[in-house]
Amino acid sequence: MTDVLPDTTLSPVPTERRVVTAIPGPKSIALQARRQAVVSAGVSSALPVYITRAHGAILVDVDDNAFLDLGAGIGVTTIGHTDDAVVAAAREQLGDVVHTLFTITPYEEYVRVAELLAEHTPGDFAKKSVLVNSGAEAVENGVKIARKYTGRNGVAVLEHAYHGRTNLTMAMNFKAMPYSLGFGPFAGDVYRAPNSYPLHDGLTGAQAAARTIGYLEKTVGASDLACLVVEPIQGEGGFVVPAEGYLPALQEWCTANGIVFIADEIQSGMARTGRYFASEHFGLVPDLVLSAKGIAGGLPLAGVTGRAEIMDASQPGGLGGTFGGNPVACAAAIAVFDRIEHDGLLAEATRIERSLKSALLELQKAYPIIAEVRGIGAMLAIEFTDPATQAPLAEVPGRIAAFAAQQGVLLLTAGTYGNVIRFLPSLAISDAQLADAVTVLDAALASL
Repeated sequence: MTDVLPDTTLSPVPTERRVVTAIPGPKSIALQARRQAVVSAGVSSALPVYITRAHGAILVDVDDNAFLDLGAGIGVTTIGHTDDAVVAAAREQLGDVVHTLFTITPYEEYVRVAELLAEHTPGDFAKKSVLVNSGAEAVENGVKIARKYTGRNGVAVLEHAYHGRTNLTMAMNFKAMPYSLGFGPFAGDVYRAPNSYPLHDGLTGAQAAARTIGYLEKTVGASDLACLVVEPIQGEGGFVVPAEGYLPALQEWCTANGIVFIADEIQSGMARTGRYFASEHFGLVPDLVLSAKGIAGGLPLAGVTGRAEIMDASQPGGLGGTFGGNPVACAAAIAVFDRIEHDGLLAEATRIERSLKSALLELQKAYPIIAEVRGIGAMLAIEFTDPATQAPLAEVPGRIAAFAAQQGVLLLTAGTYGNVIRFLPSLAISDAQLADAVTVLDAALASL
C-alpha cells in the first residue's frame, strides 16, 4: 500500500496550476479503490484526486498535479491553505495543551476567541458566545438558545436555505436531495417561507419582505416563532443576494414580535465578503450570529455569538460539548483574526470581487446562458439558464467543472437546481491566478 503514499521529497507547493497526469492520476485511482472498500458511499467526492499538500490557493495531489483552488474547502481556508501564522499558532498550542474540555477545566484561548467574536460581530451591545465544532452544530445551538430564551418552539427558515446535515438542520434545508432524502423522520416546528431571489421573482426588497412576513403570519403566527434563521447571502442555495431592504425589514418584524433574528454566517462570515460578516453589507444587527468554516483557518471550530441576555438564558451545563472550542482550533482562530485585522485581508476580498466579477461580467456578454453574475467580495456566482425560457440549465455547471478539473482548476457547483457555479477563492489568491482561472472557464464555456 505504500506505493500510493505521497513522495515527501517532492518540490514545495507551486504558485501555478500544473497537470502532469490524467485527472485523476494513477496514485489517486489506487487510493480511490482503497477508499471504496472502507469508506461509506454516502461520503462522496466531487473530484477524486487525493491531496497531499497545499499552500495559498494551490492544492497538490499524490500524482504531483497542482490545482488552482477556487473553493477553499467550501469557504474554510479563507485566508489560504496552510497559512504560516495559523500553522505556527496551532503548532505552538499542540505543544502546550491539546485538550482538557472547557466545561471541566477552562483555558484562555476559548475566552479570547469569544472576546474577538464579541468585538467583530455586528452590534455594540454586550455579547457572549458558545464555541462548538461545526456549522450544523452552531445552527442547532442557535435554535436551542432561541427556544430557551423565548419559550417558543417555532423555527422559520427561507426557501433555498442550507443549514447542515444533522436531524434539525436537515429539516431546515430547502433541498432534500442529497441532504435529507430517506433520513427522516425530522424535527418538527420548522416552517419554510419564500425568500428574496431578485433574478427570478422580480420583487423589490419591500415586496419580498411583505411576502415572507405575510406567509409566516398566516401559516404559523408570529407569537409561536422562537427564531428566524437567515443566511444573509445564501450558500448552497446558489449565493443568492437578496434585494435591497429585504433583510432589514425581516429583522424589524422579528424585533417587533419578540422573534430572535439569527444570521447564519457560516459560509459568508469571517472576511469572505470584504467585511467580517456579510450582515454588515445589509445594515443588519442580528440577535445571534453563527460562525464556522473560515474562522480557524482549516481547523474545526464554530460559534454562536449574540446578545448576552439571550445567550445567558440557558441553564449552566445546557451548552457545550466534548470537543467544542478545542485549544488548538482556538489558537488557530486567534491567528486568523490577527491576520484579518493587521494584514488588510478585508481589502483582499474587495480586490478579488473587483478582479473576478469584472471578468465574469465579460464572459456573460459572450455567453447568453449566463443569466446572472452576483455576489459580494470573494463570494461570487454565475447562474445558468436557457436564454429563451429562463429554465435552469442543471447540466452546464457539472460539465464546466469537469472540463476545468482536467485543466487543473477546481470549481464548485451550487444552487437548488444545480445550475450555479460558485467562486469561493481564498483571500491569498492573486490577480494572475484569477485571470488564469477565468481563461480556463472561458475555454470550458466555449467547449459547450
